[in-house]
Amino acid sequence: MLKLFSGTANRPLTQEIAGKLGIELSGIEIVRFENSEVRVRVEEDVAHDTCVLVQPFSNPTDTNLIEFFLSGDALRREEARKVIGVIPYFGYARQNIQHRPGECISANVIIRIIESIGFHRIYTIDIHDEATGGVFEIPFKNLSAFPALSSAIKNYLSVQEPDVDNFAIVTPDQGGIERARSFGYAFFGHHDFHLAVTEKKRDINAIHKSKALDLYGDVSGKTVILVDDIATSAGTLIHGAALCVNHGATRVLAAVTHHDFSISAPEKIQDSPIEVFFTTNSIALQEQYRFEKLREISIADIIANELRGLPV
Repeated sequence: MLKLFSGTANRPLTQEIAGKLGIELSGIEIVRFENSEVRVRVEEDVAHDTCVLVQPFSNPTDTNLIEFFLSGDALRREEARKVIGVIPYFGYARQNIQHRPGECISANVIIRIIESIGFHRIYTIDIHDEATGGVFEIPFKNLSAFPALSSAIKNYLSVQEPDVDNFAIVTPDQGGIERARSFGYAFFGHHDFHLAVTEKKRDINAIHKSKALDLYGDVSGKTVILVDDIATSAGTLIHGAALCVNHGATRVLAAVTHHDFSISAPEKIQDSPIEVFFTTNSIALQEQYRFEKLREISIADIIANELRGLPV
């Protein structure tokens, strides 16, 4: 039997997934004490069941991580047949290499903890670097929200078969080329399209500080779709949009899977050349982060379709 559990980070998404699957959310008690500790207790019999735990590692990241770890342990102690983690947003995934001497490779540490708890399988949505999946020693699958985002943009533009000469897919940094190609394939249905790359310089000694230097590729007279996995400060995205406009782009739209916003990001995007910011509900959107240009697309179908194929 499949049982679905939710952490507190994005319960509305888990409820939507449950609705797609035609099941009720299973009971789990999560209590926070005044000293910030958390206690987790599974409220029903899960022995010999396949249990799925949904929890994005979003802000407050460390709090949501600990909740995920303790919930997984509680399910294992109650003798669940399998415990499967669905992590719509994998926080710490950008810390997957040593940028400076002495740094921890945080993504690897998180993965090792997940494995030590006894999770049987992990799913994510558009993880920052797919190579991170190779660190896992348990089954891991990275699902993509790009088909859903591309469909939403085509509906917004009222174009179901976009002409490649009218569009350019742009990645706001060199590391996102494969993401942009993946999105482009979802948008056009083939790999023959205009792809442009922004050259970015990041200050590794300063938090959320980068500068777009130049743009490589043809965007003149085209509608640009900026593609990225995460927007936090949104500086990279906004600089990229400005470069595209300076190089003759007629419109700039953004397709970003995870809105892991800093407090100032929504206002900056709203005031930027970006016409519409398409994103997903991988992270629960707080009211103070809503803005007029934002369009949020649900990933519940993507996750539910994957879970339907699980052996129970």
